[in-house]
Amino acid sequence: MSELDGADINSVVVPDHIAIIMDGNNRWAKKKHLPSIAGHTAGAAAVRRVVEASARAGVKVLTLFAFSSENWKRPKLEVDGLMKLFMRSLKKELKRLNEHKIRLRVIGDLSGFSQGLREQIQSTEDATKNNDQMTLVIAANYGGRWDIAEAAKKMAERVAAGELLPEDINESSLAEHVQLADLPPPDLLIRTSGEERISNFMLWQTAYSEFVFLPVLWPDFDQSHFDEAVQTYQNRQRRYGGR
Repeated sequence: MSELDGADINSVVVPDHIAIIMDGNNRWAKKKHLPSIAGHTAGAAAVRRVVEASARAGVKVLTLFAFSSENWKRPKLEVDGLMKLFMRSLKKELKRLNEHKIRLRVIGDLSGFSQGLREQIQSTEDATKNNDQMTLVIAANYGGRWDIAEAAKKMAERVAAGELLPEDINESSLAEHVQLADLPPPDLLIRTSGEERISNFMLWQTAYSEFVFLPVLWPDFDQSHFDEAVQTYQNRQRRYGGR
């Protein structure tokens, strides 16, 4: 665990890994009678705030659920706007990531994205790969069931190749094949907007995470909400299935 440097919760032990389901962009825009892309643009500013808050706090890994595999069902105009915003953010934030020594990783089925976006993702990951202050993970075209199915497929391929015996397949060996297997699982999962479900996000990795659900819409998420979630986490006793 790490010691928090934030202004409001000094000396509080913070999670090594925080995951966030960033929910409420559309509702925020509708409340203000704005197009949906305005909500996503405001949500991008909230991303910047939470990345900065996490880095100040000493969080080691921050994972953000940016685009689920189900989000393709949204109107084409909204999806196209999201893709352009993703591309623009990758280019715009590279300098800031390097200044703060933050490594970027993107997880999910990237084959669904355009070649240009895939190349930009790879370029940004390569340009930040040696940064060691914090790892920022963006889950894009990601689904927890897809993640587990992909891990099972990799293990089946190893069995077919004679590299692995069926009896060697267990929780530990499967855990080595899911996304972010090299990083600690999330200690804390935050969801904004008041919804209280995980929506197919990191089903395997969050098995023993603490969940905090906040009523704030994502574009309004700020330092005070970050502090509130961390304080709630700190007040809990993690039992990992024990008494």
